[in-house]
Parts: sequence; structure tokens; C-alpha cells
Amino acid sequence: MSAGAAPAPKGFAPGDNRVVSKKTGSITPTSPCPCGLPASYAGCCGAFHTGASSAPTAERLMRSRYSAFAVGDVPYLLRTWHSSTRPAVLDLDDGVRWTGLEILATSGGTAFHQEGTVEFRAHCRVGGREDSQHELSRFVREGGRWVYVDGV
Repeated sequence: MSAGAAPAPKGFAPGDNRVVSKKTGSITPTSPCPCGLPASYAGCCGAFHTGASSAPTAERLMRSRYSAFAVGDVPYLLRTWHSSTRPAVLDLDDGVRWTGLEILATSGGTAFHQEGTVEFRAHCRVGGREDSQHELSRFVREGGRWVYVDGV
């Protein structure tokens, strides 16, 4: 690393500019994070995806799962799904391009809670057409970590 250069975020090597998106091929560690927070992918959800850290709240887990859908990180999605509701296999639709996330409301889900909900709207493009998914997701702690249970 050269003098004055910032250290690499956890899970990424210095100067690492590999494409991490298996889906779009356009997200690198220095790209803006798909979740919408003002940080790079590596400094935000990428740290959760690589296992360098865990989401501290239900909302951050929701954001990281949205980013995982955006980059096509199926192992992360399965790893952060509650054991009682986790599917055996998850196939993502390559025709869906996730374009934005709005967090509409949260309840519980902080360091002081064991469960929480996040209401969100995820925007996407399917076959050239704009679409969105609105959901109220439930999260609980399993083994000390936040996991997704289900959504309505």
C-alpha cells in the first residue's frame, strides 16, 4: 500500500477493483452501495456479504439483503434467512435489475431488540419496464445475528 492510501475495507484487498456483481457486472468495491446509503459497496453492504462483519440492526440486514439481490449473492441471502423459513434452493431471475430501495418504516430491530420489522419498497426494472415490490419483512435474532424470517 502506498503512503497516504486508505486501508482496504474488511474483506477486500488494497486496490481491489474486481467486479463483485454476479448479476449486472457493474458493481465494484468502490461503487456506490446499492442499498442507497452514502457509502461504497465495500464500506457498506459488501462488508456483510464477505462476512467481515454482521448487520447490527434489522434495517441494515434488510439493506444488505437488497444489495445481495442486486449483486446476485445467493449464498449471503441463504445465510441470512431464518433456518425455519429458508428455502433449500434460491434461483434469482436474471431478467430483474434492482434499481433502488426505499425504507418506509421500521419497528424494533435495534441492538436492544430480539425482533423487528422493516417496511420497504424495492424498485426494479423487468424487461425494460419499471416495477416495484412493497413488503413488510420480519426479522429475528438467530445465534446472535439478525436473520430474515418472512414478509407480507
